[in-house]
Amino acid sequence: MRHAKFISRTVLVRNNNIEQATSLLNRIMSREGMFDIHRRNEFYEKPCQTRRRVNYERCKAFYNEDMRRKIQFVLRKNRVDPFPGC
Repeated sequence: MRHAKFISRTVLVRNNNIEQATSLLNRIMSREGMFDIHRRNEFYEKPCQTRRRVNYERCKAFYNEDMRRKIQFVLRKNRVDPFPGC
């Protein structure tokens, strides 16, 4: 079990199609945020830049959660008709 953490990032190459496997692996890694982590660790980040980035990510998460909630509200099927009889 030495490499257990890499199991979810394993991609099978089918029919010697390396391009498709590479694109799938890149998609998985970008979804997990590995490219962002690598980009952040490539150079030193000043503490003020770290605070700005963390605050931006926090605000973005709040915004995304609020928009997700609003979209789910609009897409509900069993809403009461706001204008009955029209």
